[in-house]
Amino acid sequence: MNIYRKIKLIGEGAFGKAFLVEHIKNKELLVIKQMDISKMSREERQTTVCEAKILEKLIHPNIIKFREVYKTKGGKLCIVMDHADGGDLQQKIERRRGRPFTEGQILDWFTQICLAIKHCHDRKVLHRDLKS
Repeated sequence: MNIYRKIKLIGEGAFGKAFLVEHIKNKELLVIKQMDISKMSREERQTTVCEAKILEKLIHPNIIKFREVYKTKGGKLCIVMDHADGGDLQQKIERRRGRPFTEGQILDWFTQICLAIKHCHDRKVLHRDLKS
């Protein structure tokens, strides 16, 4: 039984796609990151699932909340997480169209990023895909 209704594609990368979805029962907006693991070796699949499950342990106010991970019959790994309705930092930068942010705003975001990374590092988790 499907508990999510796909609303739209919100991102696409080298390893998969991200969809905005609605939880059918409580109408909550979430994101499902979907990766095709069907062509991976058994060991690669296990590693990918383990990496996804690590997200479950990263509970911090500056880290998007992990909800669940599951595999589809079609060989896709799906990671369900909260939706950042304000967008990500890259989207905020693009919306400014070259207008600078205040020093205070930049320092606030920098502090949040540092605290989130410290939380990961304190748990021996290394983030290998940081972007603006």
